[in-house]
Amino acid sequence: MDKLGQLSRLFAIGVCAYAVMSNHYHLVLKVEPDTAANWSEREVAERWAALFQWPLLVRRWYQGESLIEPELAVVQQLIGQWRERLHSISWFVRLLNENLARQANREDGCKGHFWEGRFKSQALLTESALLACMTYFDLNPIRAGLSDRPEQSDYTSLKQRLDGEQSAAPLPPLLLPFAHEARPDSLPYTFADYLMLVDWTGRAIRVDKRGHIPASLAPILTRLGVDEVRWLKQVTLFRRQGIRVVGDKEHCQQFAWHCDQRRCHQPSL
Repeated sequence: MDKLGQLSRLFAIGVCAYAVMSNHYHLVLKVEPDTAANWSEREVAERWAALFQWPLLVRRWYQGESLIEPELAVVQQLIGQWRERLHSISWFVRLLNENLARQANREDGCKGHFWEGRFKSQALLTESALLACMTYFDLNPIRAGLSDRPEQSDYTSLKQRLDGEQSAAPLPPLLLPFAHEARPDSLPYTFADYLMLVDWTGRAIRVDKRGHIPASLAPILTRLGVDEVRWLKQVTLFRRQGIRVVGDKEHCQQFAWHCDQRRCHQPSL
């Protein structure tokens, strides 16, 4: 939680939701390359310095020493590379996983790989897909039988939002806000509607999971035009293997073209 809080403040990557479980964790992230592009060279260097030591040449440049043109070109190349990395999900997760692996190996007195493999990612192409994924993650402790209500589910973004400034973590992750007129980068729905949706989805009994919340219909489903059965099937997509994208047919096709592919497979709902 501490490391996630640090990285969320240094990277141009917004955290929409998260859930930390006993042997894995989930993140819903929003990459913000435009934010990184607007950082000054000094700000990029300062953010990178919070993660790694600077080369001597960059330190001299930062202190205002006069550099010859080839030296200045090297500095600018490094800063350009750091700017790219500071909005890369691969670098974000790499630093998070590496920190956890080193700590775990140190505690266990062993060496070697800690994680089973590289992280898996899925592209969320629609607001409905984003809602379903966030809901799935925030309900992880309930489905695992660790809690029976969202407000008591530790180490989730929903619990942090409900706790507000009283969060137990010394440096809680920096979360993207819900719909707000003054914040164009906010999540596209209100927190109250999201709470009702999580509560309704958690009440649906699933035979493949141990826990649930006891069934009430959430008004947000009608406003989104989402069928109840279809919604629950979309939420369960995130635990299936081989799913690269989640969204409607049109957005999946656009994503395939973006990746120079003819089509993007997604199981039928």
